[in-house]
Amino acid sequence: MEIRDVIHGNIEISNAERFIIDSPFFQRLRNIKQLGFGENSYPGATHNRYIHSIGAMHMADIAFMSAFTVEKGASLATRYPEAYTRLKQTLRAAALLHDVGHGPLSHTTEFAMPHLSRLKLDIFEGVDRQANHEDYTLKIILDSTLTPVLRKALGFLGIEPFHIACLMNSEIPCNDGFFTVGGVDYRPILKQLISSEIDVDRMDYLTRDSFYAGVSYGKFDLGWLLSNLTHHVENNKCYLSINHKALYTFDDFLISRYHMFLMVYFHHKCVIFDEMLSRFLKSEDCDYIIPSDIEQYIFFDDYHLYTHLSRSENPWARRVYHKNPYRMLVELHSGIPQGEKYRLEQEELLKKITGDLQSKGTDYILKTTTSEFSKYFKKEEHDPLYVKYDNRLEAPRFIPLQECTDLFQRYSENRSITRVYVANSA
Repeated sequence: MEIRDVIHGNIEISNAERFIIDSPFFQRLRNIKQLGFGENSYPGATHNRYIHSIGAMHMADIAFMSAFTVEKGASLATRYPEAYTRLKQTLRAAALLHDVGHGPLSHTTEFAMPHLSRLKLDIFEGVDRQANHEDYTLKIILDSTLTPVLRKALGFLGIEPFHIACLMNSEIPCNDGFFTVGGVDYRPILKQLISSEIDVDRMDYLTRDSFYAGVSYGKFDLGWLLSNLTHHVENNKCYLSINHKALYTFDDFLISRYHMFLMVYFHHKCVIFDEMLSRFLKSEDCDYIIPSDIEQYIFFDDYHLYTHLSRSENPWARRVYHKNPYRMLVELHSGIPQGEKYRLEQEELLKKITGDLQSKGTDYILKTTTSEFSKYFKKEEHDPLYVKYDNRLEAPRFIPLQECTDLFQRYSENRSITRVYVANSA
């Protein structure tokens, strides 16, 4: 089976994967917009998480084959062909299902999700917090009507649903040696391809989102980055690495994502619609609740939410449904201009503006969004990424990524955008 994709062309789908794609849980993603409220700013951005997930699976396949080619010293395909096929298929399944638990419209609807304990996931026993879309993804994979479908579709390769979940959450124990081949643990690199600074999720959504939004911020040399992926074994664990000649492409990849957040994902209209939806969900009269019953969750998509909004008398719900947002009055960016003097001037300006609005009795919303360049070095523990340095005069060396680029230091300071929105023309 083939799926024709405007971004990647023809994407091959195996018979096993077709069972998964045809399931109600995955088909639900057709009704979940990839950019949430993004179409209010970029009218062409109406693409969905269904095709993004298929695109991520396609990227995972290419990335895996690139990282483990014989030319790059890989012995998987030649010495352990069955393990090669098994690990590649597990990676494809994880990429395909990485967004299957995503809530309607945007991350904002996670406010309507129940306490994590109500999902009854054994791996989170005793954890005290609200559930998020990643928890719903794990629930769908591990304990839903999709679970036996996964076993039937992939069981002939020895793949269990929890093996797929292992690539999405490092806290899930895997003691059956599934990811260990020839004494090497391949779980780290497979997990990095699903979620890291160089993951297939980002590769697809940056390329796809920039195309449908009609902007160039998210564009980078995808083919060159993919073809220069490789691997590195350290202490019997296999990690993701890139050839040093693609380091500048990787830098561009990081900057592209950073700029997409500032210019597209944090567009002032996206921000105010998210804020209005958030205020509706937190209202005392809001009765929109995402169910803990995972089989009922199938019906909770964008259309279901909009239908609920259309029937509500809540003023925030009516504003969201009728596309009647608060209007932006002023926008201030941190670091423009730079210096403490200007930061203090901006604070004073905001105080004056909000003070004037209050004195006039004008309803307003003050909202600050912050873009973080990377969380890679802020995590206490993370799987290391490497750069393969090969000057052809000596044996190749694998150097930790942070020692090969200064972007993480140069962009260490978060950028924030503060906006004042008003309900009418103040």
